[in-house]
Amino acid sequence: MRIDIISAVPQLLESPFSHSIMKRAQDKGLLEVATHNLRDYGMNKYNQIDDYQFGGGAGMVMMIEPIAKMIEKLKAEREYDEIIYMTPDGETLNQQMCNQLSLGGNLMILCGHYKGIDERVRELFITKEISIGDYVLSGGELGAAILVDAIGRLIPGVLGDETSALFDSFQDNLLAPPVYTRPSDYKGHKVPEILLSGHQKKIDEWREDQAIKRTQERRPDLLKNWEE
Repeated sequence: MRIDIISAVPQLLESPFSHSIMKRAQDKGLLEVATHNLRDYGMNKYNQIDDYQFGGGAGMVMMIEPIAKMIEKLKAEREYDEIIYMTPDGETLNQQMCNQLSLGGNLMILCGHYKGIDERVRELFITKEISIGDYVLSGGELGAAILVDAIGRLIPGVLGDETSALFDSFQDNLLAPPVYTRPSDYKGHKVPEILLSGHQKKIDEWREDQAIKRTQERRPDLLKNWEE
């Protein structure tokens, strides 16, 4: 999978993809992440990418021309399954969306900045708009990093244990059950005996019961989808 990210501040994206699982995914050739500096396509000698908004009001708006030039250049090089815009008013990111996006081949992500982007960019180029939550960040870069991480770890071969991602929270509309490791007894706080029993069927049943209980306590809204 290849993911191209367009940003006014691409330096913000250097660290998230240079370490841990995302780095290993790229080293294995399973994921390619390319960041692109929008200012390379800026206007005039100042490489301008933003301007005052028509109608007045506070905040600058990212111009359509630099964005359009970069998107058109990338589209000329390869086809994209989705051209994504990270925005607070987009569809809220969830695990099912990540599952679907991870099946694609090429994705493009546009990171907003300032007051936002010229609406015509959304009308002409964007195929999917995604929000990571009901709050506003300084730009879309952190949201893009979250999206890439959530997608990238689902690509077959990225995680050491191929089944690991299948048991993450939200995969089946339930939160993940509690997990434990050594020591089995920490100052009188013991690991549940069932996990030490070696009886896999009973362990699986315990984990499902705990997942349902935790979801009921913390995210009862998810249970409706699970029951359906």
